[in-house]
Amino acid sequence: MATINEPLKAEEDLRQNDPYGGRRQRPGHSVRYWLLFAVALIFAAAAVYFFGWLPRYQRQQEINREAQQRTDERPRVEVQTVRRAQATSELMVPGTTLAFTEAYIYARASGYVSKRLADIGDHVRQGQLLAVIDAPDLDKQVAQARSNLEQSQSNLTQVEAQLHLAAVTWDRWKVLVARGVFSRQEGDQQEANYRVAEANVRAAQNTIQANRENLDRLLVLQGYERVTAPFSGVVTARNIDVGALINAGGSGLGSSTPSSNPGPTTAAAQGNNQGASGNLASNVNPSTGGASGGEMFSIANIDRLRVLVSVPEAYTSVIHVGQRAALFFQERPNDKIEGRVTRTSASIDQNTRTLLVEVQVANDRRLVPGMYVVVNFINVKGEPPLIIPGAAIVVRNGKTVVAVVEGQTVHLRPIGIGRDYGDQTEITSGLKEGDAIVTNVTDEIRDGIEVDPQFPKNNQAPGAGGQSDKNPGNQGQYGQQGLTNSAQKASESGQGKGKSGAQGGSKSAGSGKQ
Repeated sequence: MATINEPLKAEEDLRQNDPYGGRRQRPGHSVRYWLLFAVALIFAAAAVYFFGWLPRYQRQQEINREAQQRTDERPRVEVQTVRRAQATSELMVPGTTLAFTEAYIYARASGYVSKRLADIGDHVRQGQLLAVIDAPDLDKQVAQARSNLEQSQSNLTQVEAQLHLAAVTWDRWKVLVARGVFSRQEGDQQEANYRVAEANVRAAQNTIQANRENLDRLLVLQGYERVTAPFSGVVTARNIDVGALINAGGSGLGSSTPSSNPGPTTAAAQGNNQGASGNLASNVNPSTGGASGGEMFSIANIDRLRVLVSVPEAYTSVIHVGQRAALFFQERPNDKIEGRVTRTSASIDQNTRTLLVEVQVANDRRLVPGMYVVVNFINVKGEPPLIIPGAAIVVRNGKTVVAVVEGQTVHLRPIGIGRDYGDQTEITSGLKEGDAIVTNVTDEIRDGIEVDPQFPKNNQAPGAGGQSDKNPGNQGQYGQQGLTNSAQKASESGQGKGKSGAQGGSKSAGSGKQ
């Protein structure tokens, strides 16, 4: 028995001496474990706070402080003082040569071209025959009008005879009525017959006059069957050929592009003295033989050439009729040709602020219409224009404005724009010399805000206006490459498509940045 109860007793003793009361816990659920776990969790949260959220929070606070500081600070802008361009004693403006006189010749008689006696490049004299139109319809109308005139003349002879008889009868009846042979009523009837005969004579005379005028009109139209030159010159375009059907409006019915603008006469001079001479077409439509564009011929008198240039408003007071001007041509870089001012428009173009000036030059047959030319007016001392950087000009609410700084406050001021010199632009109104303008206008620049103006160290206005050209063709501004570049730039703006509008080439007019 003792042997059997010994293990049970030993187990009872062990259970009584166990501090856990005989109930052992697993190591993961001990108090020490939970304590260590809580401490680790606290350290992890602190690490996340100090190394994660706290730096981001501090950075965000710093960003907010800097943003607030920048908001409170005035924006820093670059400012430039408005000054005039450098003064010069010469003014150079580009232009294009035009024919002294130019006419587009239209047909006035309908028919077929039976003869063509002139072609492109032919020199013709005034009254010289250019073409003959075969117009059978018109010829028949002339014959009919002549027959009508003869018929009316014969009718006049008949009514005159009736008038004579009525006059004699009335003279006899007056005596008989006075003697009482016939009644007064019968006498009045004879007098009425006499008055009717007089009216018939006058009507016949008027008919003759009308028929004669109609015949004269048709004879004039018949004369237009012979197309002649209105003045001496060169044929610059020929748009008809033998066999072409021409209507009285001037357009060729066989042409693919008939004209919708009929000419009033055969030699109707449609002067081109105010337009570009580039319209001198010299193309012939061989497939149709019709007058494409409407005119049969185009004739130009090139013994003298016109050059129309646009002079800036500042120089208008020193340009006068009779003044000499030097002309430089790209095709003749070594030649200096002299012209004279013949007339001016005597008014300023409100859009371009320029004066239209015509310079004429004698032609030695080596110059042709349409050539690019630079006109140099010497000894002109006009007031230089105001020049500002083109980047300073902005458009706000549909208005062209610049940001003018007065003290430290910005005011958006509307301006008027003149010529464009590339990176510089001429100002015609809205600014005065000495104004401070912002050159780097951004979206934050608004009217009424305060800014921190920063003036550059070298605040000098660039040169603009005329240039000196002492040796054109060699080292001058318009010699060789200089003239080529100038011609390219002026051609881009010279056909009335630049800011300068109709005064071709004023974009580079008088600019040092040709």
